Amino acid sequence: AVVPDYEPKIKKYVTAPANAKVLRKTLEERVAAARAFANDCEFNKVEMHDTKIGVVTSGVSYQYARETFGENASYLKLGLTFPLPYDLMKDFCSKVDKVYVVEEMDPYLEEHLKMLGIKCTGKDVIPKYDELNTDIVRKAFLGVEPETYTSDMKTVVRPPALCAGCPHRGLFYCLSKREKKDHIMITGDIGCYTLGALPPFTAIDSCVDMGASITMAKGAADAGVHPSIAIIGDSTFTHSGMTGLLDAVNDHSNIVVVISDNLTTGMTGGQDSAGTSKYEAICVALGVDPAHVRVIVPQPTKVEEIKALIREEIAYPDVSVIIPRRECIQTLARHARQKAAARKQ
Repeated sequence: AVVPDYEPKIKKYVTAPANAKVLRKTLEERVAAARAFANDCEFNKVEMHDTKIGVVTSGVSYQYARETFGENASYLKLGLTFPLPYDLMKDFCSKVDKVYVVEEMDPYLEEHLKMLGIKCTGKDVIPKYDELNTDIVRKAFLGVEPETYTSDMKTVVRPPALCAGCPHRGLFYCLSKREKKDHIMITGDIGCYTLGALPPFTAIDSCVDMGASITMAKGAADAGVHPSIAIIGDSTFTHSGMTGLLDAVNDHSNIVVVISDNLTTGMTGGQDSAGTSKYEAICVALGVDPAHVRVIVPQPTKVEEIKALIREEIAYPDVSVIIPRRECIQTLARHARQKAAARKQ
């Protein structure tokens, strides 16, 4: 194997203050060079048609604009949006009578155009929230109301839900039995298990960012809220949950942390999780009492056992961890298909 040469470059890679001052100047030069490149970049495309209207847009918003205006407008479709191609933007806008900006969420393109002194219409007619679509663009710029669909053409509204057979269901069923008099706070996290916040379970009270379940439960417990239960997925725990658990252990916070282990990264396609088969060891290494790192299989037949286990750990006046472990129904089915295919070969 060829071993690549490595040369230490302290002034380039160690951003201590003295080096950072020099690197900042270099950064400005590189951004300027990148902006010059963006002005001629193939990803930034101009389509000239009718010049009464010029639309500055990017991404899927281009499709909404194209469906709205057709060839009754010209388009600047930006594929490279940092740094923005200022010269290209000014040149395009100088060739049209009106400038419309079609973009989702915050007025990023619009604010840069206005900074360049270009008059344009954007978020004063398009909302800063929700997903954009062609109907919104048509109504905003043309005053055209969305098409009226007959009842038999409407798509049935289907709220997201945990999969049938999902291993998280057993846990959420048990937690859904809490009553107001129990004063149980359940802080959630980001993953497919966030759907436990929705009916029929309604068993999660918060979801802010990755790892926040444990830190929010800790904060609540430290403020006197009890019981405080944090629910976090296995891969999210290894991503952002371990530091929160360490803080809770150091402060002897009275919380129950549930690491819902479905043996995969279910929300994003079923990749392996970094902590698979290591969660008990990780929790003990972080300082949780081994007697209060409890593993259970969340099967429908074990509902009463899960309820009893939760009650036991709530009664423990320190950090405890419950790990419901059962494979994601999607990866289980996939693995079964792979095994069947292998047997046929």
